[in-house]
Amino acid sequence: MNFPFFIAKRYFFARKKTSFISLISMISMLGVGVGTMALVVVLSVFNGLEDFQRGLYKSFDADLKISPKKGKYFNCPPALLQKISKVQGVESITQVIEENVLLRYRDAQMVVNLKGVDESFLKQERLKKMMIDGHAILDDNGIAYSIVGSGIAVKLGIDIDAFFTPLEVWYPRNKQSKTLDFYATDAFNKQNLVPAGIFAIEQQYDDNYIYAPLSFAQNLFELDNQRTAIEIKVANEEATANIQDKVQEILGTNYIVQNQDEQHASLLRAIKIEKLFVFLTLTFIIGIASFNIFFSLSMLAIEKKEDVKTLYAMGADSRMIQKIFLSEGAIVAFTGAIVGLVLGFTLCWLQQTYGFISMGIVGALIDAYPVKMQFSDFFFTTIVVVVITLLASYFPAKRAANVEIV
Repeated sequence: MNFPFFIAKRYFFARKKTSFISLISMISMLGVGVGTMALVVVLSVFNGLEDFQRGLYKSFDADLKISPKKGKYFNCPPALLQKISKVQGVESITQVIEENVLLRYRDAQMVVNLKGVDESFLKQERLKKMMIDGHAILDDNGIAYSIVGSGIAVKLGIDIDAFFTPLEVWYPRNKQSKTLDFYATDAFNKQNLVPAGIFAIEQQYDDNYIYAPLSFAQNLFELDNQRTAIEIKVANEEATANIQDKVQEILGTNYIVQNQDEQHASLLRAIKIEKLFVFLTLTFIIGIASFNIFFSLSMLAIEKKEDVKTLYAMGADSRMIQKIFLSEGAIVAFTGAIVGLVLGFTLCWLQQTYGFISMGIVGALIDAYPVKMQFSDFFFTTIVVVVITLLASYFPAKRAANVEIV
């Protein structure tokens, strides 16, 4: 056994349980353990929230989205679609026209985002699990249907069983056909949609989006081959990055090809920044807790001054004395870190399995806080905790090694 570690272990376990130094050491260990546990739990919760957010995207956003680099619309001839569909790994393509419209239902009205999609969208079954009422239908026997966000349905009082009460969709006519009187009815295009179903994904989508057939959007917005986006479903999600590069290479620099994370880069960046700040805050708290190690080792160095002199007399050098007290700090650090990691893992596992900590939000998509444990969080937490506690042990160890021998 390593001699400095052996002496440090003897000092740690051989102290009187009632001694003040022993009490401070136990408090130090407890502080390190609680801080480590808090780091593991909080980082795992942030991982869970990030994963949960990505899960919501899958219901609304495509694996890849093509949009123009400049402007809102771009021409989408059949030749362009054929080029994209020939890329290996592309399973299906959805043409999209998206624009703000005025939606009226009976005596209520509001501005919403209408998303016109072709028939391939429903074949992907992206909304299947998110439907809370009605059916996912957009076109049947020449009748244009819509799928409405739950927030819009509540605000407008939409009844999907009232077949003969359609949604009125209003949009300004093109500049060439506008009248001088903006308030005149002929200044707008007006078409009707039959509400067929209601979806619930997340408030941002539920309060703003309705789906309609692509042909309906073309007629309403007076467009031909213009599109706002092309959405791509890939056959293998693991190959998404490779397919993205190939599609971007084919389209050139006039188009932007984004994966799901890039479509919501600002939100994911905010989550990561929050996670970083929480990590730094808890690290700072662990650093403060490590001052207890500093004080306990400083008092231990005073208490064991005679032992240090004896060790010097037996041939020990200052380096060995320093290692003894550093080992003492390491015992506290590693013991606290291991206890904290075990407790953190246990709490996260219990939350994953039983969800005993509720979010406390009525009508939320999930009842309990989502948790996802990652090895990297456990690893870096251990490194940070050990480094901080060893730094707190360094100066008392150095002071103990500089004891005067009379």
